[in-house]
Amino acid sequence: MKLDSNITAVITGGASGLGAATAKALAACGVKVALFDFNAEKGEALASAIGGVFCKVDVTSDADVDAGFAKSRAALGQERILVNCAGTGNAFKTASRDKTTREIKHFPIDAFNRIIQINLVGTFRCAAKSAAGMLSLEPLDAHGERGVIINTASVAAEDGQIGQAAYSASKAGVVGMTLPIARDLMGEGIRVNTILPGIFDTPLMMGAPENVKAALAASVPFPKRFGAPEEYASLAIEMCRNSYFNGEDVRLDGAIRMAPR
Repeated sequence: MKLDSNITAVITGGASGLGAATAKALAACGVKVALFDFNAEKGEALASAIGGVFCKVDVTSDADVDAGFAKSRAALGQERILVNCAGTGNAFKTASRDKTTREIKHFPIDAFNRIIQINLVGTFRCAAKSAAGMLSLEPLDAHGERGVIINTASVAAEDGQIGQAAYSASKAGVVGMTLPIARDLMGEGIRVNTILPGIFDTPLMMGAPENVKAALAASVPFPKRFGAPEEYASLAIEMCRNSYFNGEDVRLDGAIRMAPR
């Protein structure tokens, strides 16, 4: 796919971190960009800076997602690129004892379900609705390409750590649905790929104590540092440009394999 001003992209979780870096990279190629995010202040500021459109969207809400697509398409046209970066995490053991009281407790089911709804169902909701819109477009080339969907999983999909049952399950679900969705859409010329980031320099990670960040960076085989959001964006750009890139789940992690904790 040629990236230029004839192409529109929607980035979920686009106000910060991996999504923001991808939005900037696409805009630098001339692509028209819409940002879906819950943070209106950051989203509006970035959209203004890159000449894009901000849509306040909660990916767990059908109404919000529908309204977001309606707003972005009215302003910029039907998207040919969707990059799903919206997501979050939590940490609870499946079952455990309180260190002080020895009270037995388990992973709160509501907390588990929340992560699944945001990371997995939210990703699929946006992918399905975007793909339906892409079907209305004429192909870009003789091979019939109409668009591309890029999802974000995590190395936790394969190397989940202690307390990450919900997060790992949600991200493993994203990996697991990549090929079936690509197969669902293969007759319509829509490609689907997933990136599995390792430890990246995002606002969430930057809130950790310095000693924790140093230890995490040192655990990466090479290079011994956090990934930069721009490196995620670079891979996303390649997945857009390279039309033979389809149905793939790609780790971007400096060769790290996460330990139990």
